[in-house]
Amino acid sequence: MAVPPGRPRARTPDESPAAGVRQAVAAVARASDRGARFVSVVIALAWHTAIALPAALAAWSELAAPAVVLAGWAVVAVAGVLAGVRLLHGVPLPAWRLAGLLLAVDATVFAAAGERQLFTTANWVWGTLGWFFVLALWGRRVVGLLALLVAHSLIALVAVVGYGATTSADLARFAMYVYGTASLPVAVFVGGAAIAALARERAATAAATHAMAAERDAAERARQDRRARLALVSGTAETVLAELADGRADPTDPAVQRRAVLAAARLRRLMAESDDVPDPLLHELRAAADLAERNGLPIDLVTVGTPPPLPVPIRRRLADPLAALLADARGWARLTVVSGPDEVVVSLVTPDRDGPDATGPPAGQGDGAGDDGRVQWVYERDGEIRWAQTRWRR
Repeated sequence: MAVPPGRPRARTPDESPAAGVRQAVAAVARASDRGARFVSVVIALAWHTAIALPAALAAWSELAAPAVVLAGWAVVAVAGVLAGVRLLHGVPLPAWRLAGLLLAVDATVFAAAGERQLFTTANWVWGTLGWFFVLALWGRRVVGLLALLVAHSLIALVAVVGYGATTSADLARFAMYVYGTASLPVAVFVGGAAIAALARERAATAAATHAMAAERDAAERARQDRRARLALVSGTAETVLAELADGRADPTDPAVQRRAVLAAARLRRLMAESDDVPDPLLHELRAAADLAERNGLPIDLVTVGTPPPLPVPIRRRLADPLAALLADARGWARLTVVSGPDEVVVSLVTPDRDGPDATGPPAGQGDGAGDDGRVQWVYERDGEIRWAQTRWRR
């Protein structure tokens, strides 16, 4: 028997069920992280615009170098807008270069604010820069954010000592400023990462639960379907065997032999359905062809292309009519499978033993519908050959 198998199509990683679950989980995590990014960007820009700018403008005449303070505010505003746009679009930021720019502005504004505005909101770097540090290092380890906040605190401490604000009250005020302006940015930074991780974990758990439930339901449906199918096929085989055992059937009778071969072919194909193979349809057709060949029928099996994934009902409607004809074939047979991504055609040619009187399909066969489309078939006889064809189209 010539069996040139079609080359099975390898499943790429993106097509596997596990890859689909990973993509779904990643999408949930991205959505959660995007929400936290949006909140951080809004807080930073709103604080910088609604609190820092009015305070600096209100104390304009009392600042040591008001133009420098305002220029520093503008630099941070532009950097924040650009960083926010890139962050919301998932574009990587030059984190440490941006952090270096913010620290340079930090030191400049502390020097330009002057001693009188050291601990006021006009010295806007106290409460604002922590939020922009969050934007610069988003998605990185919290250690980097803590390092920037420590650097910010050291710059402030240098300014406090440089201005001679070293009394107990001034140092206590410094400590309160450092704690108050650092705790909220750290909380948002850590909270955003924790929420994204929690969302990813819950999405993975939910996806795994749904996948298990779907597999369980599919397995139960397949078990029930196979049980019903096996009962039908076994009933046919049991009837033939019982008649032979009781002497009500003659084993030399061609009709009895045909019934036995047909029952065996159906059992063989039913067993082949559960095999885990790259091309289930070809595997099931080969099982029927093997049985016919073992009964002494020379058969050629020719395959062109690789069948796409087909559900069991479609494969049955493609294979069963031809398996029934193979059970009744004599002399020789040619089974051909032509496959494409949207169509599968299976045809069988055998000698016509009974002449051209009967035309049309075998009893009990007809057009049928499957889950993924229609399975149509054609049956013809011309006195010399019998030709049958089943066709599935997407």
